[in-house]
Amino acid sequence: MEKKLAICPGSFDPITNGHLDIIRRGATIFDDVIVAIANNTAKAPLFSVEERIYLIEEATKDIPNVTVDVSEGLLVDYASQQNAHAILRGLRAVSDFEYEMQITSMNKKLEPHIETFFMMTNNQYSFLSSSIVKEVAQYDGNIASLVPKVVEEALLEKFKK
Repeated sequence: MEKKLAICPGSFDPITNGHLDIIRRGATIFDDVIVAIANNTAKAPLFSVEERIYLIEEATKDIPNVTVDVSEGLLVDYASQQNAHAILRGLRAVSDFEYEMQITSMNKKLEPHIETFFMMTNNQYSFLSSSIVKEVAQYDGNIASLVPKVVEEALLEKFKK
């Protein structure tokens, strides 16, 4: 039987406990999950692609069916190249749904055989975003419950005064 592969895309700058919640739960549903770092050249990330790969690999090292890769270009093209069956997306709020619905509709038009699965994030992470985490960390706020330890340490290093 063919393994079911899902792509979990994002910029992950940096990965948060909300992202990890979706990845962990997705890894129980799909045989394999690729966490695909979208290398969006329009954004100026805090962490390099290499740093993000390291942080995600460290944060997911206890999940054997999760791997990390980099995706450039259209997500559906990447998913097709990987022979993925699904795209796994986390939703925090209704505003996320509206945005994701547009992307999903376009992806379905481009690649009808790839399904998108939306997973509601755990309520404790519904407010959480990489942007908020970076802002709190920049001003020495406590982010210990928001990100994996390796990410907390990396953010403290980035914003060391």
